Amino acid sequence: MAFMAVLESDLRALSAEARRRYPAVKDGAEHAILKLRSLSSPSEIAHNEDILRIFLMACEVRTVKLSVIGLSCLQKLISHDAVLPSALREILATLKNHAEMADEGVQLKTLQTISIIFQSRLHPENEDTMSQALGICLRLLENTRSSDSVRNTAAATFRQAVALIFDRVVLAESLPAGKFGFGGQLSRTSSVTGDVNRGINLSDSLDCESISGGPPSMRGTLTETGRLGLRLLEDLTSLAAGGSAAWLRVNILPRTFALDIIEFILSNYVAVFRILLPYEQALRRQICSLLMTSLRTNAELEGEAGEPIFRRLVLRSVAHIIRLYSSSLITECEVFLSMLLKVTFLDLPLWHRILVLEILRGFCVEARTLRILFQNFDMHPKNTNVVEGMVKALARVVSSVQVQESSEESLAAVAGMFSSKAKGIEWSLDNDASNAAVLVASEAHAITLAVEGLLGVVFTVATLTDEAMDVGELESPRCDSDPPAKWTGKTAVLCISMVDSLWLTILDALSLILSRSQGEAIVLEILKGYQAFTQACGILRAVEPLNSFLASLCKFTINFPAETERKSSALPSPASKRSELSVEQRESIVLTPKNVQALRTLFNIAHRLHNVLGPSWVLVLETLAALDRAINSPHATAQEVSTPVQKFTRELSAQYSDFNILSSLNSQLFESSALMHISAVKSLLSALCQLSHQCMSASSVLGPTASQKIGSISFSVERIISIIVNNAHRVEPFWDQVISHFLELADNPNPHLKNMALDALDQSISAVLGSDQFHDYKQSKSLENPEKMEVTLDKLRSLEISVISPLKVLYFSTQSVDVRVGSLKILLHVLERHGEKLHYSWSNILEMLRYVADASEKDLVTLGFQNLRVIMNDGLSTLPAECLQVCIDVTGAYSAQKTELNISLTAVGLLWTMTDFIAKGLVNGPLEENETVKQVDSEKMEGETHSISYNVREHASYIDDIDCERLLFSVFSLLQNLGADERPEVRNSAVRTLFQTLGTHGQKLSESMWEECLWNYVFPTLDRASHMAATSSKDESRGKELGTRGGKAVHMLIHHSRNTAQKQWDETLVLVLGGIARILRLFFPFFKTLSNFWSGWESLLQFVENSIVNGSKEVALAAINCLQTTVTSHSLKGHMPMPYLISVIDVYELVLKKPSNYGGSAPDKVKQEILHGLGELYVQAQGLFNNVMYTQLIAIVDLSVKQAMLTNDNFETEFGNVPPVLRTILEILPLLRPTEHISSMWLVLLREFLQYLPRPDSHMQNEDGKIDQSRDSQTNHEAPNGTTITPNKVAVSPGSGSTAATNSRIPSYIFAEKLVPVLVDLFLQAPALEKYIIYPEIIQSLGRCMTTRRDNPDSALWRLGVQAFNRIVVDYVSKLTNGDPETTMNKPAKTRIWKEMADVYEIFLVGYCGRALPSNSLSSVVLEADESLEMSILDILGDKVLKSPIDAPTEVLQRLVSTLDRCASRTCSLPVETVELMPPHCSRFSLTCLQKLFSLSSYSHEVDWNTTRSEVSKTSITVLVTRCDYILSRFLADEIGLGEYPLPKARLEESIFVLQELARLLVHPEAASVLSLKPRLGSAIEENKENDENRSHLFVLLPSFCELVTSRELRIRELVRILLRLIARELALEKLSLAENNSSIRRHP
Repeated sequence: MAFMAVLESDLRALSAEARRRYPAVKDGAEHAILKLRSLSSPSEIAHNEDILRIFLMACEVRTVKLSVIGLSCLQKLISHDAVLPSALREILATLKNHAEMADEGVQLKTLQTISIIFQSRLHPENEDTMSQALGICLRLLENTRSSDSVRNTAAATFRQAVALIFDRVVLAESLPAGKFGFGGQLSRTSSVTGDVNRGINLSDSLDCESISGGPPSMRGTLTETGRLGLRLLEDLTSLAAGGSAAWLRVNILPRTFALDIIEFILSNYVAVFRILLPYEQALRRQICSLLMTSLRTNAELEGEAGEPIFRRLVLRSVAHIIRLYSSSLITECEVFLSMLLKVTFLDLPLWHRILVLEILRGFCVEARTLRILFQNFDMHPKNTNVVEGMVKALARVVSSVQVQESSEESLAAVAGMFSSKAKGIEWSLDNDASNAAVLVASEAHAITLAVEGLLGVVFTVATLTDEAMDVGELESPRCDSDPPAKWTGKTAVLCISMVDSLWLTILDALSLILSRSQGEAIVLEILKGYQAFTQACGILRAVEPLNSFLASLCKFTINFPAETERKSSALPSPASKRSELSVEQRESIVLTPKNVQALRTLFNIAHRLHNVLGPSWVLVLETLAALDRAINSPHATAQEVSTPVQKFTRELSAQYSDFNILSSLNSQLFESSALMHISAVKSLLSALCQLSHQCMSASSVLGPTASQKIGSISFSVERIISIIVNNAHRVEPFWDQVISHFLELADNPNPHLKNMALDALDQSISAVLGSDQFHDYKQSKSLENPEKMEVTLDKLRSLEISVISPLKVLYFSTQSVDVRVGSLKILLHVLERHGEKLHYSWSNILEMLRYVADASEKDLVTLGFQNLRVIMNDGLSTLPAECLQVCIDVTGAYSAQKTELNISLTAVGLLWTMTDFIAKGLVNGPLEENETVKQVDSEKMEGETHSISYNVREHASYIDDIDCERLLFSVFSLLQNLGADERPEVRNSAVRTLFQTLGTHGQKLSESMWEECLWNYVFPTLDRASHMAATSSKDESRGKELGTRGGKAVHMLIHHSRNTAQKQWDETLVLVLGGIARILRLFFPFFKTLSNFWSGWESLLQFVENSIVNGSKEVALAAINCLQTTVTSHSLKGHMPMPYLISVIDVYELVLKKPSNYGGSAPDKVKQEILHGLGELYVQAQGLFNNVMYTQLIAIVDLSVKQAMLTNDNFETEFGNVPPVLRTILEILPLLRPTEHISSMWLVLLREFLQYLPRPDSHMQNEDGKIDQSRDSQTNHEAPNGTTITPNKVAVSPGSGSTAATNSRIPSYIFAEKLVPVLVDLFLQAPALEKYIIYPEIIQSLGRCMTTRRDNPDSALWRLGVQAFNRIVVDYVSKLTNGDPETTMNKPAKTRIWKEMADVYEIFLVGYCGRALPSNSLSSVVLEADESLEMSILDILGDKVLKSPIDAPTEVLQRLVSTLDRCASRTCSLPVETVELMPPHCSRFSLTCLQKLFSLSSYSHEVDWNTTRSEVSKTSITVLVTRCDYILSRFLADEIGLGEYPLPKARLEESIFVLQELARLLVHPEAASVLSLKPRLGSAIEENKENDENRSHLFVLLPSFCELVTSRELRIRELVRILLRLIARELALEKLSLAENNSSIRRHP
């Protein structure tokens, strides 16, 4: 064991220390070591005295070292229970001897051993050993020679021994475990509230009997341990009184120490004195007597009794007795309390009074102590009111600040103390503070204690009130039930008694200190007290204290200017408070931190007590109204707070943060009204209305006071609105009260109040309608319980009518336009936000709006219509079925009113909205009964079967209850009547709406409904509009007068298109026609099945004809569009019967033949529209056309052309453009292609328009001036199958007569220019049979167009003719080459085509190309383009026609080659003198033709050689050789003739070109066979055939080459030498050395 080892070590040390001087001790130690080794536990050591004896022997030596070792070992033995109790006396004797030693260490070891003995099992059990042990401590304590450490240790050891003794008493007497007291004075927390709460927590362990004040169950017998404790207590009491202790054998001891021990016992062992009667008697007789004697202040105290420390201990002991034993020591405690209170009155030292105040404060902050005192004394009729006395004493200390000279310094010190306490630090003075500062601090300390004591009472009352509320003795202020007339609970009665007896004193003291203090911490603490006490008064329903505290608190909320404050010594009442708040403020209001905190406190109180304030609300509301004015005042500021930021930033941040917080609290107070009782809400509203009424009478007087009154009214109204908003779910009980106040305000003459009332009414109604009660009317109707549903609906009906009816009352009860406007605005807001929730008020709303429609004020009408528009756009589904007709009538009234035009127009549009809504209830009409619609409907039904909601079913049932047909005809009747309105804008809008609704919902109308619509609304509308257009005035009207300038009226300008009544009716008529066109386009297939529709159609045709002939241009165009839309829409679908189609064409033909009554460009526009219509009609209905109808169509178009050319004879000359009508004809011409079933009409179409191209011999006229018509005589045309087609078989345009006879003028070149591309496009699209019949005529016409170049080279006609001719030729040749089946025609027809082509080529190329033609101003660009065009026709002829495998006759091919030769002879055939005069393009054209001849004559392996190619090559080689021989001969002759003069450049270039091309030319053997060569040359050629380079043509020209050898031109000679070498090679005569020349030949071609 470690203990055994340590003990052996100590024995060895003892042996070593006693080795020399004390051999007996040494031997004993060694002997003990041997004994110790044989022992194994502390119990064995205890039974062996040798171990203990050696240590006692060492102590008896009384040397310091041996004593220290011996005492240490004794402590170890005692601690490990290795000593028997029988050895206690011997040990105590040894300790007593050592206590007398002078060594401090030994003394301390002795005290330490005593402490260990009391904690071990050696604890003294009899009086002798107990007194001996305690006497050792007391003798060391009283010994003046003892050091401070020894004395302090002795005192601590004695205190510990006393505690251990009394612990054993509690254990021996079987008392409740634990200490029941506070263990000394309570430590202070950072706030009085914290002290109160901590006092409650620390006193929870007190006996329940002490709370009730009942007597404890006591015992009179004591155990031995109990008697020891009692003896000790009696000796301590004797020592505290200055006497001696017989049992402890102590004659004198410091009274302070003895009293401290007694105070310790009293505070920590309460059960000992409460249960054990001897102890209780000792307390009553000895201790209380001692304390009463010590408390006396009427005699001069001497010695220790007069010292502050002794007085403090006395007071603390008294406090413990009062706090812990007042229930059993009633008389003694009453004496103690009386003596304590007396101290506060006497002129004693300030420290003494402070000590008493600390005790009193402690009582006040301990809730249970104060409760017991009040119950045992104040509530007992025979006892003194000690609590009331305490409160008055504390209040007296607080009020002393008014008479002190240093009151300001003291108050500042008090504020500092509270501030330090709030921060958790001790407040202290500087070390070098003066006596005056110390005095001020002491006074401040006394005041602080008094204030804290009063606050402790306040918080105690609040705590006890909360406790009573927790146990059910009091009801919470938030409880819904009404309080009883009188509280009966024990705690509740206690609280009420405390409030009744203490509130006035507390209020005076707290209001005084609050008014004089500025420190944040003290102000906050006092305001907490205000809040706590006021809330307690509210819970207890103590009205007078509640009002008084509220009034006092309100005084500190707003700082009014000093000169206007009314001072009164009486207690503030609600009336006096109101008088203060109504004082005129001429200076700025500054909110100090105290004001802000007071306001926050007021808000807290109002939040907590909102259900119990009742009439007291007036006080709160007047203060809040003043706060509201301050917040909204630009002159109100918040006082600067002490922070280290810049002044400006500090001011702004403090002001706005405080104001924002206060404003938020102000709003939250009224928002929390949703948590109040209904009665409390009524009280609050009554108070607000009362405040508003009080201010209304003064608001009529101008000045600052009136402004303040209006501000208060505004505050009241805003807060009423806030209450309504937050209580909208239960508004019924107080709705009438609020509304009557608003209506009264609205009737006030002050406009500001009037607007305020209207805004309030608006917000209130919107808030109620936006509540959950109106959330879903349909949900209420879906309740399964009929009775419950009926009750709910009745409630909703009553509430809705009460909410909406004030608007009607407000409108009809006043003549003020502003108020009426306001009521309409409110209604508008209601409808916009909550219209879908209304159900029972619609009749009143519509009646009101109908009345507004007849008003003369524009603002009223505008607002009324805005309401109606909201209903029509968003609220139709919520209108009851019986109100729909009323709504239609109201809309009609707004449409017909004359006050505002825009309203009428918009109202007409609303009628369309109404028709959309009504149409939802119509059963599907006949137009929807087709398979496609049924299929779509079935798909929709299948997809939506499982998703139909209740709302959809409800809407369907609602629609079923409506007579949709009656409502729809009612709307149509209104629109028809509006269609005759004198205002064109209104009637036009009505007409549009009528036809748009018919078009939109026509598919839902039944057959009978359509018949009624057509004969009662549609056609009558057309007749009336037509009649008014025909009979209206044509006089120009003036616009609206805008003002005057220079004394003359200034009128608004009106556009010329509508500056007469007739033009305006024409505009209406146009709209009617457009509407008819729309419904015909949509429903014509259905209309044609109606009976008598044909008569209506005929009347419409008659009207269209009349409109085109006699009406204005706009009407005519609209009439045409009406017919055109109908026909084109249904022709393609096959819905247009033939009679209807023919009737339209007949109308068009008829109106084109008749002259129109309007001038200018209008006829052309009408004709253009008709022509466009005809083209579109044909495109859409071409399947319905036959030969007769097509011929009629072409005749109409031809008639239009002729009329246009007759009436626009100077148009092209003046403008250079095609007339509009002809331009339209050119646009529609491509659309008129005959279809397959009338393909024979291609000839009619093409021939009809070919006549407008240049005609043959058009420049020649007979003697009588008529055009030669020899080409137009009736001739037979051969068809491809050999039959003949006579003109009798081709339908002739009826009424057209002879084309030539009608056209007495030369066709216009400009029209022909536009016509040529169109005709060629049409021709190329024609079927093969008709195309080849008309081929020759087309070629002839194009040829004539090409020949116009000579007479008019600047015109584009010949160019277009060339391009068109090239297209036709290329198309024809391509199809021949590709073997197209279309080309399988008889040979005569083909021959004629080729001859016509050859004629065109011959005439144009020879006569019109490559020549110097006269021109006005052709630019170089145009000349180049013309030259390029010439080259293109040569390319097509030479490269496309003559080289393709065509089946042209040989004579045609020869003519074409001859044509090229004639064109190539231009340069060589001219005399040398005129060659230089020829333009360059002429020589280029000639060379190109020559080149084409070379190309046709040449042969290469890449070319597909065919029969046509062979024939062309044979023809061209002969012509080419002849032409080359002539050119070379002419060159040689000209060179000889000119002598030294140079040849013209063109002649030289031509010769060089010929020689070069001859060198390159290779001829096919078949072509070479036609050359006239000698037989021998022929055989040589045959022998050299294998080289495939046949140049037989060179042998023919060899004589000419030989002649050119002598030419002066070097280039000519070189080319001739090359040709000669080629001839030699052809004859196989070349030399090997001539191989080099072969390369030169290849280089110089």
